[in-house]
Amino acid sequence: MWLEIQIFGFRALWSPYYFLFVVTLGVLYFLLTGPFRKRFGQYDKPSIAQQVMFYTGLALLYVIKGSPMDLLGHILFTAHMLQMALYYLLFPILIIKGLPSWMWEKVFSVPILKNVLNLLAKPLIALLLFNGLFSLYHIPVVFDFTKSNAMAHAVVTTVILVTAFLVWLPIFAPLEKLDTLSPLLKIGFIFANGVLITPACGLIIFAETPLYSTYSDPSSWAEAMKLCVPPGVLNGLSLGGPEIFSPMSVREDQATGGIIMKITQEIVYGTILAIIFFSWFNKESTNIDPLPSESN
Repeated sequence: MWLEIQIFGFRALWSPYYFLFVVTLGVLYFLLTGPFRKRFGQYDKPSIAQQVMFYTGLALLYVIKGSPMDLLGHILFTAHMLQMALYYLLFPILIIKGLPSWMWEKVFSVPILKNVLNLLAKPLIALLLFNGLFSLYHIPVVFDFTKSNAMAHAVVTTVILVTAFLVWLPIFAPLEKLDTLSPLLKIGFIFANGVLITPACGLIIFAETPLYSTYSDPSSWAEAMKLCVPPGVLNGLSLGGPEIFSPMSVREDQATGGIIMKITQEIVYGTILAIIFFSWFNKESTNIDPLPSESN
């Protein structure tokens, strides 16, 4: 497949403009947390671990949105679901962990915005918002419209990304006021996320026919490809549909995509559950008073 997609050109494969956007974000982070941070107050630089988290997040962002994965996400539903899993389940965690707490304080102190964020970051609201919008996005009529309209695609995916950040804030709370869940409730919160995302994955995995015309109808697919391939390139190509690039049928690709999303979700959620549990266990172990020694 790698050789076949070369026909779309370097710009479609590696998105140099998006690369510049990601580099700009990295430079801004370096300046705001380094030379310019004293303009906001007497704040310390982010730790090495925070910097690694943030820059790893930016690298992952480019892989998701600027590398050939983005193009493949318009050809294979499997690649699209892997893209969504990394974008919504892993990327926000890296950025939340990478930004110093004083930056979050600035965000949550912006007039009007702070009231909205304080409301939407409440665990139950964030839980329902993210999983509800994610499931709504994968309703066929919504999905096909979003994938064929540049503005709708940008707005919808960005809104879901914002809710993904909101759903992770109660778990990796960068501010004390956001850390309202006990370890046990955090475990239940993550478990609930896994349950709520399951119906959307199940619908996709067990559907007996292709759900999305974006991947099954050549004309709809060609329209969707305009979101990631320069028009001049598409005009010079004579293509049938996405199946010419894949050994899988549309139905197999669709089911595999649903499985990929579910497996990735289980890995991410399972890892976080383990971290929370063992951190909680170790903390409780150190708080247990030792048995008094017997006097001779």
